[in-house]
Amino acid sequence: MEIWPGNPYPLGATYDGSGTNFALFSEVAESVELCLFDADGTETRIPLPEVDSFVWHAFLPGIEPGQHYGYRVHGPYDPENGLRSNPNKLLLDPYAKAIDGTIEWDESLYGYHFGDPDSRNDDDSAAQLPKCVVINPFFDWGVDRPPRRPYAETVVYETHVKGMTQTHPDLPENLRGTYAGMAHPVIVEHLTQLGITAVELMPVHHFVNDSFLIEKGLANYWGYNTIGFFAPDHKYSSSASAGGQVQEFKAMVRALHEAGIEVILDVVYNHTAEGNHLGPTLSFRGIDNEAYYRLVEDSPQYYMDYTGTGNSLNVRHPNSLQLIMDSLRYWVTEMHVDGFRFDLAATLAREFYDVDRLATFFDLVQQDPIVSQVKLIAEPWDVGPGGYQVGNFPPQWTEWNGKYRDTVRDFWRGEPGTVGEFAARITGSADLYKTSGRRPVASINFVVAHDGFTLRDLVSYNEKHNENNLDDNNDGESHNRSWNCGIEGETDDTGIVELRARQRRNFIATLFLSQGVPMLCHGDELGRTQGGNNNGYCQDNEVTWIDWNHVESDLVAFTRHVSELRRDHPVFRRRRFFDGRPTRRGDQLPDISWFTPDGKEMTEEDWDAGFGRSIGVYLNGEGIPDRDARGQRVLDDSFMLCFCAHDEAIDFTVPGEDYGTAWEVVVDTTAPVADGKVIKAGGSVQVGPQTMVVLQRTA
Repeated sequence: MEIWPGNPYPLGATYDGSGTNFALFSEVAESVELCLFDADGTETRIPLPEVDSFVWHAFLPGIEPGQHYGYRVHGPYDPENGLRSNPNKLLLDPYAKAIDGTIEWDESLYGYHFGDPDSRNDDDSAAQLPKCVVINPFFDWGVDRPPRRPYAETVVYETHVKGMTQTHPDLPENLRGTYAGMAHPVIVEHLTQLGITAVELMPVHHFVNDSFLIEKGLANYWGYNTIGFFAPDHKYSSSASAGGQVQEFKAMVRALHEAGIEVILDVVYNHTAEGNHLGPTLSFRGIDNEAYYRLVEDSPQYYMDYTGTGNSLNVRHPNSLQLIMDSLRYWVTEMHVDGFRFDLAATLAREFYDVDRLATFFDLVQQDPIVSQVKLIAEPWDVGPGGYQVGNFPPQWTEWNGKYRDTVRDFWRGEPGTVGEFAARITGSADLYKTSGRRPVASINFVVAHDGFTLRDLVSYNEKHNENNLDDNNDGESHNRSWNCGIEGETDDTGIVELRARQRRNFIATLFLSQGVPMLCHGDELGRTQGGNNNGYCQDNEVTWIDWNHVESDLVAFTRHVSELRRDHPVFRRRRFFDGRPTRRGDQLPDISWFTPDGKEMTEEDWDAGFGRSIGVYLNGEGIPDRDARGQRVLDDSFMLCFCAHDEAIDFTVPGEDYGTAWEVVVDTTAPVADGKVIKAGGSVQVGPQTMVVLQRTA
């Protein structure tokens, strides 16, 4: 076979129309073999002749898309000192653009023999490992233009490619559970009717199904077990061709963009699927263990674990950081995605021990002309010491606001003493973000996410019910801040059924009408349940898939209504924090006012009262300190929001004529549709138990 020197960059396998350049980083390697596989599994090994700056490379004329390949790295094997090279283990390319096949769990994948972790296992693993695929990088994007919506106009929908599409009756069976299914008009129409502007896809990077789950008859459904940071997982592809998942993913992005919907990827750069020191050797471990993983300094046989998965990526090493940045740029430039949600993002800030907002990773993102311009969302915690970092990420980042989730749940389940923090959360969490120069949109607000109860289960269960995870119900969070409304689980009791429906409308209305960016979890608008399972990570079945045959149409219509209210009224999506003062010269009314149910403005004593479970807030639509695209001041209607978490109805007195002479009820969570009643200034509106009412000023 003809072998040319090729180039050390870009890393990975790059097809240029005449052949393919292969490049692999390994500082520890003494030699590297490129392994090409025929359709029948026949392996051809090619020593890479060139090495520049620890990058081993060659160009092979005639190697075309569809070619399967892997690597073998020759180097020192001394696990006690963190060295784990073993050429008997076929290795996946960290820069592979596609991976074909799944792991067949076998002892040969491990560096030791089972039962003897200090032994060396030289069994060949090639037959059990999936293979990397050379892809065709060319794609007709047509006139694709990413929507690039500002955060203030963004509504995020967290979803799972398979869970969203697997059971939809109007999808062709061959498209269910796939990228093509996500792009189908029936899915796109559902999203657009809800007012969704961005889908946040749970991990689609190629991931590994854990052996311990497979042995139990379960699977890694969520996908937080990445082994290929450039490769869309083939399990979500309807294409039968090797590497076809890349083209299908691009077509999905193009279709969503045509509908004005951005695509955000949930990415897992904090760890890989190789686990701890007893995990398999699949890729990074055998290529350059010390470069890619954080090792225990005085005992490098072991891995630092800030993620609860066995290892943490080594963000102190330049080539590990390069991997992350190259991956992010690739997904933006080649796959046209619009942003990223970083799983356990605090781990990426641990250059040494503590979480550091000045870490190199953040500096690289800040100065990168491509990555810095897309949406960057942090899950601002990990499981390491001091890992809860809500509010502490750099200015250009937004964050999943766990404090919003906890406070809103506490308020609506009737916890006393939550009114003050509830007020802070629904107005953008200025206490978390204002001092760092950020805006209310830094807060990604959510009540429910993939991790935990669904919205229906949040109001139906006090306890987790994870027995079908086969871990004796020990997995999953035990403190859910949930309330079952009086009976655990499903019930036919009419009063409880109505209360639960009202509570779900309370949560959805609060979410969409809070300052910040709302994130709705897929299926919550449909009434999706997991039967009380709050940790569905291993349930790739009807437990976690959306049941499209049992859709609560009233809840869907209600969600559309509050979403439209948010879209049509910028007072609910301000770009700046409230300050309680008039924003224009000559104005008398402040931009926001807080009221007790009797119509009096809140005093310090009212805020300090530990028993209050109701509050009213006036939002001044004429005092929005924003300007539109033409530079004109934004003016809007004013609104009064009344929240009652008591178990009895309360009459709320509407403020005097200074605030408005007439108000219309546009949301009343006692029913899917408000009655449109008009209230005069100084009059009162009855707010039922566990109810939210929204009044819009009409005069």
